[in-house]
Amino acid sequence: MRTLSQRLAAAMFGLALVACGANAAGDSPESVKAAVEKKIPGRPVTSVRATPIKGIYEVVFGPKQVVYTDARGDYMLVGDLVDIKQRISLTEQRIRELSRTDFAKLPLDKALKLVRGNGARKVAVFSDPDCPFCRKLERDTIAKLDNVTVYTFLYPLKELHPDAARKSALIWCADERQKAWQEWMFEGKLPANDGSCATPVADLLVLGEKLGVTGTPTMVFENGEVLSGAIEAADFEARLVAKK
Repeated sequence: MRTLSQRLAAAMFGLALVACGANAAGDSPESVKAAVEKKIPGRPVTSVRATPIKGIYEVVFGPKQVVYTDARGDYMLVGDLVDIKQRISLTEQRIRELSRTDFAKLPLDKALKLVRGNGARKVAVFSDPDCPFCRKLERDTIAKLDNVTVYTFLYPLKELHPDAARKSALIWCADERQKAWQEWMFEGKLPANDGSCATPVADLLVLGEKLGVTGTPTMVFENGEVLSGAIEAADFEARLVAKK
C-alpha cells in the first residue's frame, strides 16, 4: 500500500498534466456527466460534482469508482486527490462515504449468527471459508470481542477458492450453522452432510456485488461503514462504537 506522501506525489504529478483553466460558461456537473457518458459509452456515471480545484470534477462510476476529469471530459485522472493542508486523501474519504450502507436493510436472516455477552453491538461480515484473512479475523479479532452480535454472510470467491462454494453449502446445511462455521475456521473440521439444502449464497453474491464487495473479509458496521481486511481487535472495537 502506498504511503500518503507517495499518493500525494502521484496526485500532484497527474494534476500537472491537465490544463486547469477557469470553468467555461455553462459548465456544470450535469454537462460534465453528459460529456463523459458520450465519450465513454457503456459506463454510466453515478454522480458528478466539483472538486476544490477549479475546472476539475469528481466522477463516480458504478457504486464507488472515483476518478477526475476536466469540464469537457477530454482528460481523466485516476488516483488520489490529496488535501495538502489537512494531509488527507479526499479520494479515500469519498470512497468511504460512497461505501456506506444501511445496516438495517441487510438480509440478516441469510447470515450465520454469533452472539457474545449481551450482543448489543452489531456487525455483518462477508466471509469466504477458504480465505486465510477471514480465518485470521475470526481467530485474532472476533474471538476477542464481547457484547457483540456478528452476522456472517457466506461469500465464496470461486475464482480464488474453487472449493469455497461447496464448503459454504456444507456449513449452511449443518444442524448448527454457527457451530459448524467455527469448527471449520478454528479446527478445519467440516460438518458431515451432503450440502444439498437450499442456501442463500447466490443471493449474497448479488448483494455483495451491489455493495461493491470485491474481497473478503468485508465488514459492515452498524453505522453503515464498510471496511475490508483483517483488522486488529482494538480497531474493530473502535468501529463497533463509532456513530458515523
